Amino acid sequence: MSKPIEHLNEIHTEEFRDRIATVDESGHRKWIYAHKPKGKLYKIRSWLSYLYFLIFFGLPFVQINGRPLFQFNIPEAKFIIFGKVFWPQDFFIFGLTMITFIFFIILFTAAFGRLFCGWACPQTNFMEMMFRKVEYLVLGDAGAQKQLKKAPWTTGKIVKIATKHILFYLLSFIIANFFLAYIIGMKQLEKIITEPVSEHIVGFASLLVFSGVFYAVYAFFREQACTVVCPYGRLQSVLLDKNSMIVAYDYKRGEPRGNFKKQAEQKLGDCVDCFQCVRVCPTGIDIRNGVQMECVGCTACIDACNDVMDKVGKPRGLIRYASENSIAEGIPLRYTARMKMYTALCSLVLVVLSFILMSRKDVDATIMRTPGILYQERGADSVSNLYNIKVVNKTTKDVPLSIKLEDGKGVVSIIGKPYINVQKEGQGAGSFFVILPKRMIRDRKTKLILGLYENDKRIAIMSTNFLGPVSE
Repeated sequence: MSKPIEHLNEIHTEEFRDRIATVDESGHRKWIYAHKPKGKLYKIRSWLSYLYFLIFFGLPFVQINGRPLFQFNIPEAKFIIFGKVFWPQDFFIFGLTMITFIFFIILFTAAFGRLFCGWACPQTNFMEMMFRKVEYLVLGDAGAQKQLKKAPWTTGKIVKIATKHILFYLLSFIIANFFLAYIIGMKQLEKIITEPVSEHIVGFASLLVFSGVFYAVYAFFREQACTVVCPYGRLQSVLLDKNSMIVAYDYKRGEPRGNFKKQAEQKLGDCVDCFQCVRVCPTGIDIRNGVQMECVGCTACIDACNDVMDKVGKPRGLIRYASENSIAEGIPLRYTARMKMYTALCSLVLVVLSFILMSRKDVDATIMRTPGILYQERGADSVSNLYNIKVVNKTTKDVPLSIKLEDGKGVVSIIGKPYINVQKEGQGAGSFFVILPKRMIRDRKTKLILGLYENDKRIAIMSTNFLGPVSE
């Protein structure tokens, strides 16, 4: 499928292999005027995008136990996922998360191609389902936009162009506010909005920077974010195989292609060479050249081709979701055993990651025997060891902690106070003695099981060694 297809009596151009579709032969940017899509898949994508926007703009308001559902506070190294706080001490969880995420991408792409890019990627959703629609509303469809660009600078043209860019910046500013809310939280964002700017110089500057970045991306950089910056398209060559699901042109059915006049004169394929699939493509490619790095799987070409097939009285599906093997063999795309296996592995990966995130303890403690200090004799029948404890409290309330021996055959004495108080989302430390009767000490090292209690509720169990004399 990736090989060029021959036209009737002429070889199809291979220039698409030499450069990306948005750059001409001299290296200059080619502005893409994508025609407004219409069709069943576009309607489904539109409704899904509304759900996506609802989630994006709604999640910062959702809180669990006084915490946002998600927050990624990089300056403070504080991350909140599903209401649980993660600190730098939880870095190993983030390492596992990244490995799991990469593994998921490989499996998902191998089975379903760039389904994520076309249906769920933030760049695609904001560009095609928000900014592009605003552009259509203000400037009109692709033909009107081309005419407007060629037209002289009149008052009407200035008003239209200015209106577009003002709306683009306002949308970018709104997105920047919510993007910042995912970093610092909605409460802090409200302070930046309601309190004097002089009290939040850094926060306000961040808003302007993010707004400028989003405006530049959606007003000028546009599809280049997918074709130049994003590495995902380039990874296709190693992640996809001939059984992967892609947006594909059925060259067996469509070739040799030709217009209505040629169709009437000789027997040709179903493709009428109308270029509607090219005109609606947001990255400017010709899907008939085969799977390409620039294709984001948005399905605009499928809707456009189906519309043309309806008009010429031919079956739909000349461009459709398929695999290279299904096109070559002329059979429909099936949910194969391989795809089922990959789906099961993806589900397993998500379950494992969810278990890791949800099973993480809200209070973590580390106990170590104080280095350089041996055991201490306590009268004639007892021995003590000195320990240091460090506690991380990941909850939203202060936690008073006490320590007990789980077997109850000794005594724990915290130095200076009856318990260790750890402030909310903070850290605490202390020292304590463990006192054991000599009759319990059988070896040089005795294993101890210590319980960490909040009031009468045990929240953690820890083990350590007790150093003492060997009983005779």
